[in-house]
Amino acid sequence: MNRRSFLQTSSAFATLSLAGCRQTRTATPATAPTLPWYNAIDPLPPIHADPSRLFNITVCTRPFRAAGPRIEAERIGDKVVIHNYGHGGSGWSLSWGSAQVAVTKAQENLGANQSLAVIGCGAIGLTSAITAQRAGLRVTIYAKERPPFVRSSRATGTWTPDSRIALTSAVAPSFGDLWETMARRSLAIHESYLGTPGTPVEWQDGYFLDDPPATPIPEQPESPNHLEFAFLHSRIKDAVPAWQQLTPSDTPFPTKVVRRSPQLIFNIADYTRQLLNDFLTAGGIIETREFHSPAGFATLAQPVVVNCTGYDARKLFADDSIIPIRGQIGWLVPQPEVRYNLYYQDLILVSRRDGIAVQTNPVGDDTGWNDPSEQPDRAATEDALHRLQALYSRMKH
Repeated sequence: MNRRSFLQTSSAFATLSLAGCRQTRTATPATAPTLPWYNAIDPLPPIHADPSRLFNITVCTRPFRAAGPRIEAERIGDKVVIHNYGHGGSGWSLSWGSAQVAVTKAQENLGANQSLAVIGCGAIGLTSAITAQRAGLRVTIYAKERPPFVRSSRATGTWTPDSRIALTSAVAPSFGDLWETMARRSLAIHESYLGTPGTPVEWQDGYFLDDPPATPIPEQPESPNHLEFAFLHSRIKDAVPAWQQLTPSDTPFPTKVVRRSPQLIFNIADYTRQLLNDFLTAGGIIETREFHSPAGFATLAQPVVVNCTGYDARKLFADDSIIPIRGQIGWLVPQPEVRYNLYYQDLILVSRRDGIAVQTNPVGDDTGWNDPSEQPDRAATEDALHRLQALYSRMKH
């Protein structure tokens, strides 16, 4: 995010990428009143950001569609296919609400045969399958890969329902209402996993840091690919905690501006494991199968198919409306004592139980645009770690 886009919002950190590995701009939520008992900052353990603690670098290719997710029915041969893909960086975040829309469409096309096929075993596929089970349907998942080898297993793990979700110039007039319905339902079901074994979902404090210059700086040119993404977070600001302005002198941070707000975090490794267990316990079946064209759906016994193939839908359905958006995460060895998240300049840090995710968005929302490469760039991650070390060297202890 460049400075101009940041100055348009004070809640940039509120929508870090989740399935989507990025940070996005949103409308400014209401600021919470000053609460003395919440103003004080408990000692915050520093992140050990040495490259020697880097144990993995993952790259996710997010399936972006300018018009937003494709959730619609299509007849292919003797099958009715309900498409449910193209969520950009909001796959995990919108998964449950999107699943409800897709399953409702599936039910409208089911007759006496109350069995359903789901293609794909990522976040969208699993939540669609479980939603169908809860509606009383018999479900079989067909997938060429299972977690942790699906793209959604490489997501950042924060609730970001409007992360690279659509372009303002391409969405239908009704898209905002649909998005809000999906976001609110998804949030409610995510929150139902709070406090369950394994801590698949939890709240953590997030800190936004900024050092505005003493004098205004000239406007920086936008990146060549600059596009106006749809930012809809203000529609649900009543459902999420507000950002609180802190007094920098009362915090350990070296910046002039410090804001704090609780963030909903996913432990994706355990969340996925729990969803798989829920699906199988309810009688679900998973079969390993790869489809090379939609004609392959004719071999399935189920009359209705929910297509949750994500980025793979680009090739499977020759859907050129899907644009890849690349995101890279460097994973540091977990620090159980670190239970907070940071946004500083273009650095993003998320403290998960399975590792500390570190990433950057050097050109803001345009970072990774139309880049299908999944080859890790270690030098970029190490540079981010050195910058993080420099920030902690300035912190007050």
